Amino acid sequence: MTAGERKSLLMGVAFISPWILGFLAFNLYPLLASVWYSLCDYSVLSQPVFLGTQNYVDLWRDPVFWKALQNTVVFAAVAIPLSTFLSIGLAVLLNQPIAGQGIYRTIFFLPSLVPAISLAILWQWMLNGPMGLVNNLIRPILDFLNLWLHTQLKTPDWLNDPNFALWGLILTGLWGTGQAVVIYLAGLQDVPAELYEAAELDGTSAWQRFIHITLPMLSPVIFFNVLMSIIGALQTFAVPYILTNGGDGPGRSLLFLATYIYQNAFDYWNMGYASALALCLFLLIIGLSLITVRYGERKVHYSGK
Repeated sequence: MTAGERKSLLMGVAFISPWILGFLAFNLYPLLASVWYSLCDYSVLSQPVFLGTQNYVDLWRDPVFWKALQNTVVFAAVAIPLSTFLSIGLAVLLNQPIAGQGIYRTIFFLPSLVPAISLAILWQWMLNGPMGLVNNLIRPILDFLNLWLHTQLKTPDWLNDPNFALWGLILTGLWGTGQAVVIYLAGLQDVPAELYEAAELDGTSAWQRFIHITLPMLSPVIFFNVLMSIIGALQTFAVPYILTNGGDGPGRSLLFLATYIYQNAFDYWNMGYASALALCLFLLIIGLSLITVRYGERKVHYSGK
C-alpha cells in the first residue's frame, strides 16, 4: 500500500468514525450486554448474579410470555396483509388521472404524520364504546341488520371486550397506511406504460393487467414494505400501551412482547428476565425477516432480470 492509499484509507476511516463509534456504543454494546444480563439475576440497582439459562427456563414456563407472543404474532399476521392490500388498492386509485389528484393524495398521507402518542389518544376516544365515533358510524348498519335479519347485534366495546380489543388496535394501524401508499405510488410511476398499452391491444381486462403487470412490477416495493411492516408490527408498543393506560387490555388481549419487556424492565425491575424476552423478540424478528428475504428472492421481479 502506497503512502497515498494509506492516507486515503485513514481519511475514509476518519469520516466514518462517528458512525462506527455510534454503532459500537448504541448497538453492539447494548446487544452484548443484553445477552449477558439475560443469563443473570439483575435488578439494575445491584450487581448481576449469574444464573445460567434459568431466565430462559422461566420464560418457557411463563404463560404470560406465551400470551404476549400469541398476541404479537396474531396482530402481525392480520394487520400486515390488511394494510398491504389497503395500501396497494389506495395507491392504484390515487394513481388514476383524475381532477384533484394531489389533494386526495395529501388527505390520505396526512394521518401517517400524526405521532404515535397523539394517535393512541385520538383512537382511545374514537373506540370508546358508548360515544365513540367508530360505533356511531356502524350503529345504523347494525340497526338495519337487526331489523332485516331479526338479530340482536350490538356495537362492540372495543377497549373492554377481549374479542374486539385486538381488532380495535388493527384499525388504528390502518389509519396510518398513507406512508406506504406514497411508496407504492412511487413504484407505480416506474411501471412502463408500454406494457399496459400492449396488454390493452391484446384485449386484457383491467383486473388482468393489475394481476399480470402491476403486481409483478410492484413486487420489489411490496417486498420492502412487507419486510418493514414485519419489523414494525412485532415491536408494537406505544399505541396499545396508551390505549390500555399502561395495562394489558381486557384478558391481556393487548399485551405484546414489547410491552411485557417494558413491564419486566421498568415496572418489576427484573432486567435479566427482560433481556431474555428482548433476545427472544430479536430472534423472532430476525427469523421472520430471513424467511421473508428467502421467499422474496424467488418471487420478487426486478427490472432487467
